[in-house]
Amino acid sequence: MKLFSFFSPATFYPLAGRLIPWFAVLAAVTIFVGIYWGFFETPDRLGGTNPQKEYYRIIFIHVPAAWMSMWLYLVVAAYSAVGLVFNTRLSFMLARAAAPTGAIFTFLALWTGAFWGRPSWGTWWDWDPRLTSELILFFLYFGYLSLHSAIDDQRRADRASALLAIVGLVMVPVIFWSINCPDPNRCAALHQRSSLSNIEPNILRSMLIMTFGLWMYSFATILMRVRRIILIREADTTWVKALVARERR
Repeated sequence: MKLFSFFSPATFYPLAGRLIPWFAVLAAVTIFVGIYWGFFETPDRLGGTNPQKEYYRIIFIHVPAAWMSMWLYLVVAAYSAVGLVFNTRLSFMLARAAAPTGAIFTFLALWTGAFWGRPSWGTWWDWDPRLTSELILFFLYFGYLSLHSAIDDQRRADRASALLAIVGLVMVPVIFWSINCPDPNRCAALHQRSSLSNIEPNILRSMLIMTFGLWMYSFATILMRVRRIILIREADTTWVKALVARERR
């Protein structure tokens, strides 16, 4: 089937090259629009039982980054599972390419959360379930990348890190539950409970635009990274040698 031909690195490589500019442009435009909307078209104060002043605008980066950190871990685990089940090299490569971007977003969520927490809660960090589970997610990304780099044999590295990614998948529902816990007594935390239904429309619109922008950015960076991985791993193949020869002319 023609669809399965895209699982071949030789076929996927040029396709990724054609898609990268589109995702990069979409990312640049939507992130610019999202930041502008969040900083200039939203209220000066975030409402609720504990109104917050201008510093609340960090949510336009913090919340989308946190969403993307969980989404990309699902992507890493899904590609890892496909690679293990169907033994497709490209799946392992895509998982390896997605992990650094997910780790960056997880770190960004933790970092911006600390800057939000200081004026809002009076502390940079609090070991509540929501913050701790996100930190564990960052360690899972770091562990995945470290394990993959520590094993010289690529096949063994792919399979070992894939198993770690799948086992660590349990953290994603834990993070989601800690943010949306219905009983505050069971998950006592300083962090606000997630709720999109009561958000002012302009705030929600900006957050969704920023999320879309980071999503497009993820596609662009993952495709750029997987192209590099393909060239390294397929260096001895005929098509890569021919490609390198053409570029040197």
